[in-house]
Amino acid sequence: MSPVRPAIVAVAGPELAAEEAALFAGMPPAGVILFARNCRDRVQLRRLVTDLRTACGPRPLLLLVDQEGGRVQRLGPPEWRALPAMAAVGALAARDREAGIRAARLAGRLIAHDLAEVGIDATAAPCLDLRFPDTTPAIGDRSFGSDPELVGRLGRALLAGLAEGGVLGVIKHLPGHGRARLDSHHTLPVVRASAAELARADLRPFALCADAPLGMTAHLVYEALDPDRPATLSPRLVGETIRGAIGFRGLLLSDDLNMGALSGPLPERARAALAAGCDLVLACRGDLAETAALLDALPPVDERLEERLAALLDRPTPRAPLAPASAAAELDRLLGVA
Repeated sequence: MSPVRPAIVAVAGPELAAEEAALFAGMPPAGVILFARNCRDRVQLRRLVTDLRTACGPRPLLLLVDQEGGRVQRLGPPEWRALPAMAAVGALAARDREAGIRAARLAGRLIAHDLAEVGIDATAAPCLDLRFPDTTPAIGDRSFGSDPELVGRLGRALLAGLAEGGVLGVIKHLPGHGRARLDSHHTLPVVRASAAELARADLRPFALCADAPLGMTAHLVYEALDPDRPATLSPRLVGETIRGAIGFRGLLLSDDLNMGALSGPLPERARAALAAGCDLVLACRGDLAETAALLDALPPVDERLEERLAALLDRPTPRAPLAPASAAAELDRLLGVA
């Protein structure tokens, strides 16, 4: 049986190509991330999920999607319900904390329902980045807001809703993307806040959600924490800040290594992220040759990591039934959606 590589990769389209299936059979990734290009309708998506699991064989395979709500929703209308941006949930919580927490939990439960019914294990949510006046629009209304304690509580509520539906959450972007004025998809942002400022504000929501099963790094330089390397590539920042000050103990994923914030060949980026302390690296382009080169360049996962991944995926079925229409109607009522 071929060893698993510590990477979450992507595929090109709504069907698994024969060449992709052959690649995954020979060098199985730890996971696959899906995008809108992969998600047409429920029947097609269930078939793709089945084909991915068959190709990778009898190993733990984490199937992940960005399903936050708002503009980051890969399973979208008209096939799937539209979900609110988390800024709307945060605005509600600022007026009525308990109503906002209820809304965040309902949003998580609705996301979990949609993912579980097509066999997807995890969503890259919640986004725990704080919103500042000059936060890049790349974060924008994906953030719950600017109050660290409230953002943390809303993140916990969304994670709880996901767990109730049998789906894993991924807290992001560790240790906080909110102070970035630039979009890390295109360039490398530098954060100049002091370590004390970061600890008091940016790190706090992540500390409140440090028991999340999965987390994702930010491609940002934090001058006060490591002036030389972005978080994804920084052993100091992963060890002292993410694992230390924040106390995160779940599986740590890199953000997409294809993003413009990083430089150098993809395999070099991946090895550097693993050396820094990321458990798994993420590569989202879905180019077959690039994916093959990445998987070939990576060592097999160790037995401990494979056991941790298997334990995460061996989770109970949803604890309570959900009537999606009623839950969606309650969420709309809470948010004042006509």
